[in-house]
Amino acid sequence: MKQILCLSNEPWSSRLPGRTQQIISRLRDCQVLYFSPARSPRDKSYRKGGRKVRPNVTACTLPPILFPISERYQRLFQMAWNKIGRFIQEEAARRRFTEPLLWTTQPHHVHLVDQLEYSALVYDCDRVWDSPPAHWEGSLAQAADVVFAASPLLRERLSPCSSNIALLPNGFNLPLFDAAARRPDPMPGVTAPLLGWSGAIREGLDLSPVLYAAQAQPDWGFLLLGTVDKNNPLLHRLNKLSNVFLTGPRPVSEVPDWLYRCQVLMDLPRTDQPFDEVVSPRLYEYLATGKPVVSMLWPDQVEQFPDVVYGAHDLEEFVTLCGHAMEEAPGFALRRQQRAAEAAWPRRVAEVERILTTAGLL
Repeated sequence: MKQILCLSNEPWSSRLPGRTQQIISRLRDCQVLYFSPARSPRDKSYRKGGRKVRPNVTACTLPPILFPISERYQRLFQMAWNKIGRFIQEEAARRRFTEPLLWTTQPHHVHLVDQLEYSALVYDCDRVWDSPPAHWEGSLAQAADVVFAASPLLRERLSPCSSNIALLPNGFNLPLFDAAARRPDPMPGVTAPLLGWSGAIREGLDLSPVLYAAQAQPDWGFLLLGTVDKNNPLLHRLNKLSNVFLTGPRPVSEVPDWLYRCQVLMDLPRTDQPFDEVVSPRLYEYLATGKPVVSMLWPDQVEQFPDVVYGAHDLEEFVTLCGHAMEEAPGFALRRQQRAAEAAWPRRVAEVERILTTAGLL
C-alpha cells in the first residue's frame, strides 16, 4: 500500500471537505497522513496526536507558529520550521511511514522539503498565492516531480518553474445533485421567480449585481444561501429589501434542495482576492441542477463555459441576462448536467492516479 504524507492548507472537515481532502481520500490503495495548519497561535490540538478520519487516513494538526517571523530573521525563521518538520517526522516514524509520496499544497511547504524523508514530491496549486514571496512557490514547483494546477492561468504562471505540469480543475460531489431525487420545497410561501446564490457571503463578495437586480426587478426573489459576514458593505442595504432572502448556512445535504428551488442561479465575483480562472465547485453544483446560470464576469475575463453559462459584463447586462435565462428554450439543462458530470471528483481523481502512475509515483 502506497504511503502519502499530505501537507494540506486546510483542516480536515466532515462537513465541508475541500479540494485536498476530496483528492487524497479517494486515492486507492493508499495510507495517508494528513497534516493541516493550526487554527490559531494558541491551538494546542497537535498535542492530542492524530485521529483516524477514514480507515486509511489519519489527520494531524501541526504545531502553531506563535507569531509571524520574517525570512530575514533567518535563525528564528528556520527554528520555527524545524519544529514543524520534527513534528511531522516523528508522527511519520511512529506510524512506520518510510519514503512516502509527499503531497504539498502551498508555497510555505518549501521550508519543509529538505527536512522530510520522501520518495517523490507533488505540488497541487489551487489558487494564486500573492502574499508569500514568489521564490517560495517557484522553488517548490521546481523541486516537485509533478505539479497540478487548478486553472490554465496557474499552469502558465508555474510553467517557467516546471516542465511537468498537469491541469487539474476543481470537482464536486455529483451524487448529491441527482436530478431524479424527490426534493422538498424549502420556500413554499414564495411564488415569485427565485434567483439563487449558494456560498459564504464574505466581506469581499461583490453583491452589487444582486442589489441592482433586486431594486430593478421587485417582482423577482433573490436567495442568498450561506454564512454571512456582516462586514460586507452592501449587506445592510440588501437586508432592507423584501424580495431578498438571507437564509444563513444550511447542511450540505440540503443545499441541492435550495438550488433546485430556484429558476436561475447567480455566480458572483470576489473583490478580495486576485483573479485566477479557478472554477469554483459552486459553479459545477449549479450546472448539475441543469438550471440557467448567470455569471458576473471580471473585466476582460474570458468566458469559460459560454455554451452553458450566461456571462454579464455590467450590472444592466446582468439583469437582462437573468430575464433571458428565465425564458430559456428547453434542451440546455441536459447539456449543463453533462458538463457537470465531467467534473465529478471520482473522474478528477482517476486523472490524478493516471498521471502519478505514468510518472511512476504510485
